[in-house]
Amino acid sequence: MDNQLLAIASTPVNSVADVIAAFEAIDGVLPATDGLKWFNWLYLTVTRAVDSSVTTKTWNNPAWLTQLDVAFARLYLGALRQSFTPGASPPKCWTVLFDARNDARLARIQFALAGINAHIDHDLSIAVVETCRQFGVVPSHLSPEYRDYTQVNDVLDPVIDEAKAQLLTGLLGDNLPSVNLVENLVATFGLRSVREAAWTNSEVLWHADEIPGLGDRFLDGLDDAAALAGRGLLAPVGV
Repeated sequence: MDNQLLAIASTPVNSVADVIAAFEAIDGVLPATDGLKWFNWLYLTVTRAVDSSVTTKTWNNPAWLTQLDVAFARLYLGALRQSFTPGASPPKCWTVLFDARNDARLARIQFALAGINAHIDHDLSIAVVETCRQFGVVPSHLSPEYRDYTQVNDVLDPVIDEAKAQLLTGLLGDNLPSVNLVENLVATFGLRSVREAAWTNSEVLWHADEIPGLGDRFLDGLDDAAALAGRGLLAPVGV
C-alpha cells in the first residue's frame, strides 16, 4: 500500500482535475481503518465543491484561485511523498498525523481536523505566496485575491458541516466512547479564523524575504506550532 501511495503522490498534478484524480486514487488505496483516509476524503469533498463553485459563483480572479488549489494540494502530496522516501522528512505537523494513522483510539473527525490543521496552519501561506509570485501580485489584505480567498469560506462551511456528521465515529466505525469530548473538540475549531490567520502569515512570509533567513525561521515556527496543535487534536478519546 505504501508503494501505491508513493506512486500516486509522485505523479505531477497540474490542474484541479489532476488533484481530484490523485485524491480519488488515494481514497481507493486506503482502507477505512487508516486515519489518513478521512482527511483525504474530506479534502477530496472540499476540492470538488470549490472546483464546482468556480463556474457557479462570481470571482475576481478565478485563474488565481484555481492555481492556488493546485499549489496547495501539491504541498499535501509532497508531504505524503516525503513520508515514504528514504532520507526525506515531511514537516513535523504532517508527521504527527502520519504517525497516528492506525491508532484505533481516535475518531475519524480527529484525523480530518489534524490534517486540516497541518495543511492550513502550515501549508496554506506557502501556497498563497507561491501563487501570488506566479501571477505577479502581492498578497495584501482586501485585495481582489484576498476577497476570493475569503469567499471560499462560504463554499467550505456547508461542506464541512455536512462532513462532520459522517466523521463523528471511531476509526473502526464504532461508537465513540467520549462523544462530548470529540464534539467539544470540533466546536473549538474555527475554519474561518485559521484561514484568516494563514492569509496574514502569507503576507508576513512574502515580506520576510527582505531579511535573510527570516522566511525559513518563520516557517519553522509555523511547523512547530501546527505540530503542537496536531498532537492536541489527536489526543486519544478511546481506550
